[in-house]
Amino acid sequence: MDYPTQNPGKAEGGLVPVIPLGRLTLELPFCGTVAAGFPSPADDYLEERLSLDKYIIKNPSSTFFLKVEGLSMKGAGIYPDDILVVDRSLEPQPGDVIVAVLEGEFTVKRFVKEGGHYYLKPENTEYTPILLHADLDFMAWGVVTHVIHKPYEL
Repeated sequence: MDYPTQNPGKAEGGLVPVIPLGRLTLELPFCGTVAAGFPSPADDYLEERLSLDKYIIKNPSSTFFLKVEGLSMKGAGIYPDDILVVDRSLEPQPGDVIVAVLEGEFTVKRFVKEGGHYYLKPENTEYTPILLHADLDFMAWGVVTHVIHKPYEL
C-alpha cells in the first residue's frame, strides 16, 4: 500500500488510551434472529451459544478497545462513549474506519483515497477532511472492526 506513514513507532513508547483486553470468555444464549420490520414468530428454543470474543475479535493479541470522544464520526454511527474494537494487525484499506495517530494525537476517521491522494475523512459535515502528506506526522494505528454502544434515542 502506498499511503504515507511517518514515525511508525511513535505511539509505541507512549501511553496508549486503550481499555485492556483480557481474553473475553463470556458466552451468552443466542436466540436466533429478530425482525426489524414486520414481526415474526418468536423461537421457543435457543439455537446455540454465542461467544462474544469469537464473534468480534479475530486476532486477540493485536486487538484493543478504545473509548470514543467527540462527534466527528456520528454519520458512521460512532458516538461519544462508544467502544471501538480495533485490530492493529489489519492493513487499512480505502473505505475502512481507522484509528490513526495524527501529530501525536489519536483520532478515528474514515481512510479514503480520492484523486490519487489519501485523506482522513470525518463522517460529520462540521469537520473537514485531512489530507495525508509527507510533512504530516501520521501513523495508521489500527482498523476499527466493530463499534459497541447502547441504543440511542432518535
